[in-house]
Amino acid sequence: MLLKRYTLFLLLSIFLSLCACKEDKKVIKQTEVSFKKEGELTIFKSADSTQIKLDIEIADTDFDIQTGLMYRNAMKTNQGMLFVFDDVKERFFYMKNTKIPLDLIFIDNNKKIVSFQKHAQPFDESSLPSNAPAKYVLEVNAGLADTWGVAVGDHISY
Repeated sequence: MLLKRYTLFLLLSIFLSLCACKEDKKVIKQTEVSFKKEGELTIFKSADSTQIKLDIEIADTDFDIQTGLMYRNAMKTNQGMLFVFDDVKERFFYMKNTKIPLDLIFIDNNKKIVSFQKHAQPFDESSLPSNAPAKYVLEVNAGLADTWGVAVGDHISY
């Protein structure tokens, strides 16, 4: 008799805890990561001496480099993120958890543009290589590299 009561009590306890779990749904709200101006960058076009000025965030720590522009809903036309690395080598980026399409501009240690990955698509985890040694990578909204007419050989200052 005692065993039956104990079993009934145990089953009732399990049932109630399962019901309580269903009622207690946790909602995780993603917070918007907002732009934080950390510097200014100028692109100098070789073809016509035009200058393009941007406000930039700088990614120079392991965390900032790994996170980049992930979880952003938008970025203004005059904004970008500059990744600064300690060494010069071929770089590989991807768009995991990145909500906005981007142009990636790869820059060597002399601050000259060496290559592009244009119109990188949100959430695409395909590798986006620099195809040349790079020390810096500038991310801007997709299409801006073409709009500005930026080319390999142009250089930057920040």
